[in-house]
Amino acid sequence: MAKSLDISGLDVYYGSFLAVQDVSMTIEPNAVTALIGPSGCGKTTVLRALNRMHEVTFGARVEGKVLLEGEDIYAPTIPAVRVRRTIGMVSQKPNPFPTMSIYDNVAAGLRLTDRRNRSGWGDAVERSLRRANLWEEVKDRLAKPGTSLSGGQQQRLCIARAIAVEPQVLLMDEPCSALDPVSTLAIEQLITDLKRRYTIVIVTHNMQQAARVSDRTAFFTVAGNGHPGRLIELADTAQIFSQPTDKKTEDYITGRFG
Repeated sequence: MAKSLDISGLDVYYGSFLAVQDVSMTIEPNAVTALIGPSGCGKTTVLRALNRMHEVTFGARVEGKVLLEGEDIYAPTIPAVRVRRTIGMVSQKPNPFPTMSIYDNVAAGLRLTDRRNRSGWGDAVERSLRRANLWEEVKDRLAKPGTSLSGGQQQRLCIARAIAVEPQVLLMDEPCSALDPVSTLAIEQLITDLKRRYTIVIVTHNMQQAARVSDRTAFFTVAGNGHPGRLIELADTAQIFSQPTDKKTEDYITGRFG
């Protein structure tokens, strides 16, 4: 079941550097929320903070709260691995595990989280590949390396891997930036299909893509070099692109800066 994320007063640091300051927003369930803004404004930093992936960077820390259906994902009693199972992530560049087959790529998360139910892995792999609209293309070559697939297929394989462990939230960091237009369209259609089951947050530099796939859009910007990124405006996508309330948002959307 998809769940909401409530972010309150989020500050993200890398060492002593404050990268993102005072972000407060609600990510609604069964919807696509796009994070847009110029390079360096903290979009990906916020995304990674939503499932504690920023913690893999030495010296990174957060202040504030991120609540998943009211539960603080940064509570001392909640391990990061549990958070990352509940809040999955797909990276910018397709990254199937190079030494693993298509089947093993999808089953990788199950090996960590569902070791005692090996008999159910096959069903879970097929279900995930079907949800990623990839099953018909790979069902006869599951033993082939994941890297033998095309770029667009590899990205859908990574999405299948992320959803195999049944997360409630799916984070996507520029999932189409390395893909051709045909593969991009396939991923965008998949995102629209997946929101019926998951809460989705996508970072994109492509304004047209944000307008096509998202229900809500959050605009971030930065005041200048050395300043932290800030959330300027969050609203329904149609409003952001037609009647933004903040001049900074309007200037970015219309190409006046950024």
